[in-house]
Amino acid sequence: MDIKNLLGKRIQELRKSRNLTQERMAEIIGIETVSLSNIERGRYYPTAENLNKIIDALQIEPEELFRFKHLKPHKELLNEMITRLKSDEKLTRMVYKFYMSVI
Repeated sequence: MDIKNLLGKRIQELRKSRNLTQERMAEIIGIETVSLSNIERGRYYPTAENLNKIIDALQIEPEELFRFKHLKPHKELLNEMITRLKSDEKLTRMVYKFYMSVI
C-alpha cells in the first residue's frame, strides 16, 4: 500500500475515532466533503495547509498521523504476530490473557 492510501486510511480512522462525520470534518478544515473523501480514499494528498488543519481538527501531534504499521494487510499482520508469539512465551501468555478478557 502506498503512502497516499495509508495516509487516507489513517485520517479516516482518526476522524471516526473522534466521532466526526466527513461533512463535519470538511467543514472544520474548510474544504468540500468530496475533497476529504478523495483524501481518505487515497486519491489525493492533502495540501500542507490542509494537513495542518487536519492535525488541528483531530487534536493530534503530527507524527501520530503517520503511524501506519497497524494498517498493514491482515495476512502480513497475522504472520508478524505469529512469528513474534512463537519466539516469546511471556508475550504469548500476556496476549492470551488479553484475548480471554475480551471474548
